Amino acid sequence: MIKLVPQLINLFATLILMLSFAMISQRRIVSLINLFMLQGAALVAASILLGYATHQPDLYVSAAITLALKVILIPWLLHRVIRQLNVRWDVETLINIPTTMLVGIGLVIFSFSLALPISRLSSSMAGGSLGIALACVLLSFMMMITRSKAVPQVIGFLSMENGLIFAATTVTSGMPMIVEFGIALDVLVGVLILGVFMFQIREKFDSLDIHNLEKLKED
Repeated sequence: MIKLVPQLINLFATLILMLSFAMISQRRIVSLINLFMLQGAALVAASILLGYATHQPDLYVSAAITLALKVILIPWLLHRVIRQLNVRWDVETLINIPTTMLVGIGLVIFSFSLALPISRLSSSMAGGSLGIALACVLLSFMMMITRSKAVPQVIGFLSMENGLIFAATTVTSGMPMIVEFGIALDVLVGVLILGVFMFQIREKFDSLDIHNLEKLKED
């Protein structure tokens, strides 16, 4: 079983990358939240497998935190927010989907080229997944800067954090639990603040388009 763990982790890493591509090409907010939830579930599975192979209980706690926040609580909060704000529209992108996918492919190639020397130095059985983790971070960042609505940008921020956690988990075989709890708390507080932020935008402008914030300069 342990011999199969690296292959299984690479399988979940590939799934996480494919979900990142699906997220940058997704136009509907409800589907975008569901894809983020699936990405969190894949991250949970990879953490559990790595914890089983390396006998590090910290990874089980990390998986439990990710499951509670990224798979259950945060998607539930986001679904509740979009129901209350009635924002089931198609997501507007600043560039078209084919161009976005081409740029995404370029980012993946760049990520693998950048991560290859570092992966060779890693002693972790999943050290080769660093390129995928870096690609997920860059794809999430691109999603944040190419969307004009607040909700997809929040999801992009959370997906970027998924990539960072995946990199720390696979390359270093875990991180200190105090860091894990600190990140989890920061993410939860960040989501709550962004939720209040979105309600204020909607109340002020009757829209969640962040370009409306430019009107504040004129007031």
